[in-house]
Amino acid sequence: MTHKMIVAGIGSMGRAWCDRMLPPNIKDGTLEVVAAVDINPTAVQYAHQSLGVPLERCYTDLEKAFDEAGADCCAIITTPDTHERVVDVALAHNMDILSEKPIADTLEAAVRIANKVKAAGRKMGVTMSHRFDQDKTTLRTMLRSGDYGALDYLVCRFTTDCRQEGAWGHFRHHIADALMIEGSVHHLDLLADLAGAMCDTIYAQTWNPPWGEFAGDSQGLVTIHFGNSTRALYEGAKTNAVSLNGWTNEYIRAECEGGTLIMGNRQIERFVYDKSQKNRRAIEGEGEKVTLLQQPKWANAWLIEKFVHWLDGGEPMETNVEDNLQSVALIFAAIESSRTGMPVKVQEFLQQHRVAAVA
Repeated sequence: MTHKMIVAGIGSMGRAWCDRMLPPNIKDGTLEVVAAVDINPTAVQYAHQSLGVPLERCYTDLEKAFDEAGADCCAIITTPDTHERVVDVALAHNMDILSEKPIADTLEAAVRIANKVKAAGRKMGVTMSHRFDQDKTTLRTMLRSGDYGALDYLVCRFTTDCRQEGAWGHFRHHIADALMIEGSVHHLDLLADLAGAMCDTIYAQTWNPPWGEFAGDSQGLVTIHFGNSTRALYEGAKTNAVSLNGWTNEYIRAECEGGTLIMGNRQIERFVYDKSQKNRRAIEGEGEKVTLLQQPKWANAWLIEKFVHWLDGGEPMETNVEDNLQSVALIFAAIESSRTGMPVKVQEFLQQHRVAAVA
């Protein structure tokens, strides 16, 4: 069935939804956008221009929008610090929810949201788009195939030049821990997904160099140990001199028993282990090229489809709010590790915040 959706938040990311992520799902009848809301009266009119939402259904008042929308679900594309308020309004109107990452701007708020959704008997998913992009999905499929044996460790690089104010959206330059909350949330989630296990221990160092025009930390180095003994190293940078592996063009190297798989700048190559060759040497870029998987939708467009399939009685989407608490716990455990200088046991850390959220 076609679900009726109200979109909350038509800022820069909201515009991307209007331009690229919603249209494929509107075209094939997955959903209909019946209303939009944003505190900026000019911004919200973009939903009319791009999606044809009637002007009388383009609101600046959140409560009024949800009262009059006639929707059965909503998309939350506002800043993380406002997510809980919008969730509260959506639940009060008996709506299911699809939200941009992270669930909230604190782990306590994220746990509260998950608890509220469960108590209300509603469904909520989170758009962890990177995990469901074409190159990452291809890499995950290769690792799950068993063709390369056991996974030993992963290396991820995300390095960009966004040091100047506004280069990464103005609001990100004014929040604490911008790298972790707005960037690494995708990458640490992706590493956990590729590892195929929840994180056991994380150790992180984050900082902001003098030339980075950020209020919080914009650079980070992270070491992760997963529950199945897979390890990972992560390099995240928003204030480098040049972008080597920027947004959606991340580098990941997977070292397996039977081969080395390398993803970078939306291409994948493989080097298969050859027992007959000792001390074999290779050069990145000269491996066997892998053809990426093909399908009509990727990233957020695909996740919207998964969300609606869930609403129609299908399996819960992989990034449902309860499971996605693992992703939020990863970034806030990394922030805690950087502040204390000590490794953090992620599952214990999450449990402490579960208890605190209901205290």
